Amino acid sequence: MNFIGIIPSRYQSTRFPGKSLADICGKTMIQRVYEQASKAIANVWVATDDERIVAEVKRFGGNVVMTSSEHRSGTDRCAEAARKVSEQTGKKYDVVINIQGDEPFMQPHEIKLIQECFTLSADTQIATLIQPILKNEDIFKPVMVKVILDKDSNAIYFSRAPIPHIFGVDESKWLESYPFYGHVGLYAYRFSTLQELASLSEVLVEKRESLEMLRWLENGYKIKTNITDSDNFGIDTPEDLAKVLAEGIEKYYL
Repeated sequence: MNFIGIIPSRYQSTRFPGKSLADICGKTMIQRVYEQASKAIANVWVATDDERIVAEVKRFGGNVVMTSSEHRSGTDRCAEAARKVSEQTGKKYDVVINIQGDEPFMQPHEIKLIQECFTLSADTQIATLIQPILKNEDIFKPVMVKVILDKDSNAIYFSRAPIPHIFGVDESKWLESYPFYGHVGLYAYRFSTLQELASLSEVLVEKRESLEMLRWLENGYKIKTNITDSDNFGIDTPEDLAKVLAEGIEKYYL
C-alpha cells in the first residue's frame, strides 16, 4: 500500500502569525515536523500557499507543493496537494496522511498506528487517532474533543461536550464509570475518499461544534480509530513556544 504524508502549512495564523517558520532551537517548526514525519513514512510533502514557507522547505531539502489560498481547511489543502503531487511524480497513492504542521514533537509511531487502520482493513475510508482521557476534569474541557465509538472502533460522534453523559453519577466520578477517549488531530484518508470530502458542504452541527469530522459522519462516511498513548504538545501561541524553550525541547520528544 502506497502512503503519502502531507503537512498543510499556512503562514497566516490568528494566534501566532508565521508560526511555521518560528525558530525552535536552530530549526524552524516546519522542519521539525517534517523530520519527525519522515522517520515513519518515505513520501512527505509540505502543502502551503506562501512562498516564504516554500523557500524554507527547499532550504532544508524537503518536498513542497504550492496550493490555493482559498481552502477552508487543512483537509481541502491536502486534497489539492495530493492531486498535484500525484500528477507531478506520476505516482498513485492509496492513502493520504494529514500531518499537523504545529506539532514539531509528534511521535513517528503514531503514523504507523494510523497506517494500521488501512493495512488491517480494506474497508477503512478515513482514520484518526484517539487517546484515553486520564483526568476527570478533562472530560469537561471544550478544548478536549471527546469521541464515542462503536463495537468496531469506528467513531459514532465527536463533541466538545462531555459525552457520554453518565446518568445518576456525580460528575467527579465519571472517569471511574466509563472509558472516555479524547481525539488526537492526525487523520488519514483513502485518496478517492479525500477528494470526495473536499467537495462536501459544511453542515450545521459541524459549524456549532467547530469540528470538521462531523461533516463526514453526517454524510455517511465511517471514521476508523486507533489508540495512542502519546500526549503530543502542539504549539498554537507564542506562549506555547516560550514554554517549550524554557523547559527544553528534549522532554517533548519523549
